[in-house]
Amino acid sequence: MLAYIGKRILQFIPVFIGATLILFLLQAVVPGDPIRMLAGEKAIPEAVYQQIVEQNHLNEPIYVQYGYYMADLVQGDLGTSYHKNKPVTEIFAEKLPFSARLALCAIVLEILIGITAGIISAIKKYSFLDGIVTITTAILVSVPVFWLGMILQMTFGISLKDITGGALALPISGAGGPISDFPTWMHYILPAITLAAVSLALTARIMRSQLLEVMNADYIRTARAKGLSKAAVIRKHALKNAMIPVVTFIGIDFGVMLGSAILTETIFNWPGIGTEIVRAIAQRDWPIVMGGVILVVLIVMIINLIVDISYAYFDPRIRYNKKAGD
Repeated sequence: MLAYIGKRILQFIPVFIGATLILFLLQAVVPGDPIRMLAGEKAIPEAVYQQIVEQNHLNEPIYVQYGYYMADLVQGDLGTSYHKNKPVTEIFAEKLPFSARLALCAIVLEILIGITAGIISAIKKYSFLDGIVTITTAILVSVPVFWLGMILQMTFGISLKDITGGALALPISGAGGPISDFPTWMHYILPAITLAAVSLALTARIMRSQLLEVMNADYIRTARAKGLSKAAVIRKHALKNAMIPVVTFIGIDFGVMLGSAILTETIFNWPGIGTEIVRAIAQRDWPIVMGGVILVVLIVMIINLIVDISYAYFDPRIRYNKKAGD
């Protein structure tokens, strides 16, 4: 197992370097001078401009800038924001908890509703419930995230407020106060539903198709022949094997949700990583853009490793410490 983990970590290195190279190339291609944009419509003095450029090595060739950046990155330094004049690590240390909690809420919905709907749909194949699940998932996959978010805001935030006088209305913007306060959790409901909608539908579809495929396997027929009930066959034999692709999808999806929920965070004015990256792109604040994308890449790679290790639990035939041919 340790050898497998070490091998996977080594495989992450070229992926990580490739991501940083692409980001630097985009930085050079995208128009707009980030230093000029600091002053907005006002003209920045040339002496100040040159000082800032030299401090950030922007007067050097792109490969030299990349070398400076990677040298700092190895030491855990993601640079300093041009506009906020604040270390990028501190900025994302403030933003990451909000994105993490929102992603966690969305993943819980995806697991509870998506997997349950997929199992019911597979067990009740071609039934009324199966039809409801199929139609609902098809609609959710087709609905744009930004449209769904706005519909939820209008329905449960504005219309419900007018009808009930605000008693049952849900917050439509911001993340609220301290996480320990119950009213704060009300702010997570609509963004979490919006963020989880498409993934929830895809999870249900994958769960259904995988469970149907496993239920036709030889070992399932053998288990039935031994006299096991349908519930026992599904719970003890079919479910674990059917869960492997589902776990893969959910694990990758969680990493993506942490840093790529840009539309959801923008719609609900959520103070997370996605919103910060969008603002940084508009301002050409490249240290924040670079730091945000690198953070997302690291999170996704770590979660992928955890998902791969979890395969051994769901399928006992998978053993990473076994040699080929054993």
